[in-house]
Amino acid sequence: MKELTERQKEVLSFVSGHINIHSFPPTIREIAEHFFISVKGAHDHVTALKRKGFLKQSDKRSRTIELVRSKEEEGMASITDIPILGTVAAGRPILTEENFDGNITLHRSMLKKNKKYFALRVRGDSMSGAGIMDGDMAIIEKQSVVHNGEIAVAVVDEAVTLKRFFKESSRIKLQAENPAYKPIYCQDVRVLGRLFRIIRSY
Repeated sequence: MKELTERQKEVLSFVSGHINIHSFPPTIREIAEHFFISVKGAHDHVTALKRKGFLKQSDKRSRTIELVRSKEEEGMASITDIPILGTVAAGRPILTEENFDGNITLHRSMLKKNKKYFALRVRGDSMSGAGIMDGDMAIIEKQSVVHNGEIAVAVVDEAVTLKRFFKESSRIKLQAENPAYKPIYCQDVRVLGRLFRIIRSY
């Protein structure tokens, strides 16, 4: 593979990061807007990256850009980066923005195949009875539906919280695992995913 210019490295990094966070590639226009360049300029950079063997594109449609991994990277295919998207409350709900804050690297054997994941830092102690502590890293499996009794990341009034989920006849109950915290009852809940794994640093 040929050497890349600094701007080509930046474009390649942006494409890779976008795929990592959103699970789909950016459009040429999004690349142009990110770097404050013309659409033609962005197209030229993508064309150069395809010619040098770093990107491929199946056709001219939007969002078909793919990364081409080197042999060295193929050898590391068993390792994957999970994007950290901020903080979740294991206590009262807190406001949080879905803000990319680096990655946590895990071996693929720790994850399910064909599933999408993101990570959130845990704040609070309301889930301590389930072994989830303040400062833990929660690995979340992306899904919009969870079963009763599962621990879910849910959005309530634009605040994000980590609680055990129960669907009752006329409302949703988000149950803490600490008797110091009362359940949260609500009608309108958006589920972002279910707890898959906790990572803790000692």
